[in-house]
Amino acid sequence: MKVTITDKKGCKVNPNMIGLFFEDINYGADGGVYAEMLENRSFDFFPTKINEGNSPLIAWSKVGNAEFTSQTKEPLNEVNVQYAHIAGKNGEGIKNRGFDGIFVEEGKKYDFSAYLKGNAKLKIEIKSGDKTLCEEILESKGDAWAKKSCVLIATETACDGELYITFLEDGAADIDMTSLFPQETFKGRKNGLRRDLAQVLHDLKPGFMRFPGGCIVEGNGLENRYKWKETVGDIETRKCNWNRWQDADVGIFAPEYYQSYGLGFYEYFILCEDLGCEPLPVLNCGMGCQYQCKEAADDLTEYIKDALDLIEFANGDSEKSEWAHLRAKMGHPEPFGLKYLAIGNEQWEEVYFERYEKFAAVLSEKHPQIKLVTSSGPEPDGEKFDKAKAWLSDKDENFAYMVDEHYYVKPEWAFKHTDRYDNYDRTKTKVFAGEYACHIGDNQPKPNNLLAALGEAAMMTGFERNADVVRFASYAPLFAKDGYSQWTPDLIFFNNHDLYLTPSYYVQSLFAHNLPTFTVGLEREEDGDVFMSAGYDEKTNEYILKIVNKGGKKDIVLTVPIEAESVTETVLTGETLDAANSFEDKMRVCPKEIVRKVGGHEIALTAEKYSFTVIKIK
Repeated sequence: MKVTITDKKGCKVNPNMIGLFFEDINYGADGGVYAEMLENRSFDFFPTKINEGNSPLIAWSKVGNAEFTSQTKEPLNEVNVQYAHIAGKNGEGIKNRGFDGIFVEEGKKYDFSAYLKGNAKLKIEIKSGDKTLCEEILESKGDAWAKKSCVLIATETACDGELYITFLEDGAADIDMTSLFPQETFKGRKNGLRRDLAQVLHDLKPGFMRFPGGCIVEGNGLENRYKWKETVGDIETRKCNWNRWQDADVGIFAPEYYQSYGLGFYEYFILCEDLGCEPLPVLNCGMGCQYQCKEAADDLTEYIKDALDLIEFANGDSEKSEWAHLRAKMGHPEPFGLKYLAIGNEQWEEVYFERYEKFAAVLSEKHPQIKLVTSSGPEPDGEKFDKAKAWLSDKDENFAYMVDEHYYVKPEWAFKHTDRYDNYDRTKTKVFAGEYACHIGDNQPKPNNLLAALGEAAMMTGFERNADVVRFASYAPLFAKDGYSQWTPDLIFFNNHDLYLTPSYYVQSLFAHNLPTFTVGLEREEDGDVFMSAGYDEKTNEYILKIVNKGGKKDIVLTVPIEAESVTETVLTGETLDAANSFEDKMRVCPKEIVRKVGGHEIALTAEKYSFTVIKIK
């Protein structure tokens, strides 16, 4: 097969093109990347429309014959209105199961804290069965809420720990806002993130992060929507919400899935700084999830104000703006530098269009520097998509800088539509591929395999080749806790103490780490199994060729417009298209790199069967 890279300069490639989409699904935040180890730490879970039997004491249970009740009479504050009352004898009390157990490592330190009221001497322990892994003493005195804390040092490693709070002598106490945090978090942040999970996000070299969703933004009805103002300020004053993914059409039923909002909008902006990426928040447009309800607000005053206030929180002068002052009080006096804002998630048709237009009119006048993102609905084609395209046909980038397109498709669809953007109108609204993944089967809980990854890579060669149209792209969903997936496939699978990366993760990484400055011409023989993109990196003076081969082994003669010195080949492949990674075999499908010397304008290459290869030519 003959392939020629020409020196014909194409379009510039956005260096931030490949990013992340984070949604609290599959226990991605609480019980996942957010490092809090106690479930229902504030005793504020409550009955929901999905499960009316949910209790404020979920995840907690009695030790011995202790009295253990939920109270509201004298709460910690007006937001955190539920707390627990415990009373008992020596050795009695309560325990917390964590999120499917508590993982501690020998020699590591863990910060415990709780608000206490009453007179009691308490033993704080982490136990595995009957074995105590660490313990400390806390004392509660007086009738006013007071925060008490201690450091627990694990004497052994265990995955099945539970936190015990028991009386050392007969007593009674009120307790609220308990917390157990590893001292080692990502970047050492207090109220921070699980170090290993955040690190693999950093390793991806993301250009942006879309947050907080996803269907979480809309909620199962407007009351359940994501309200960003309830996710900032002191942790103790953040209002617990039930997770829209309690009830999923696929995967597991999760009736006890809640959002503590410990990972809120402030932590999101901090994470973007720590990852070196642009924030791209998504706000509710005054509509609930159109799949689950037809709820749409007629008065958008509150919703538009939320958008204006978020911009102030992110970018405002802390001496002049209420919300910017809160940002400074939380520890970040400097603006976050927000540039992008999406209005609505995956909404469609006229009921959405008219609401977006009201947002755009206000935001483009008051904050013309903010680039707005609109939606094309839940599918990459069909009636909903066509209506959105027609709606945007006479609009400019001040109305919508990007339109968010979603593709959850079979690999066959991805291979067939790699030319999707080749003939897009270059003068119209740019594209944000905000959620995409190739699905094997019908969203059954199985990990991503090599075939899915190759389909995604092929689709992404089309994104890169048309980088003047496609500005941003983010795979979805990001995280999935083993045994707790409402949606599959996902990029990163984890449990309380381990993780593995999917072939799809490596595809994202190979694109993000090998983006050219601009595309270049590419001439090749037609082959229905091979998909390509080519570009030039001005920083490294390298041509970069990406090759997806979903068929058998291919011998390639590559002609380049320079006297090549060396070639670096990074290959992602597996023995079969079904090959997938797992906790037991994490590296079954992973990239391998080879560097070899070459000379002249012609280079002999081999595209291995079932492979994605990145070729860098010095």
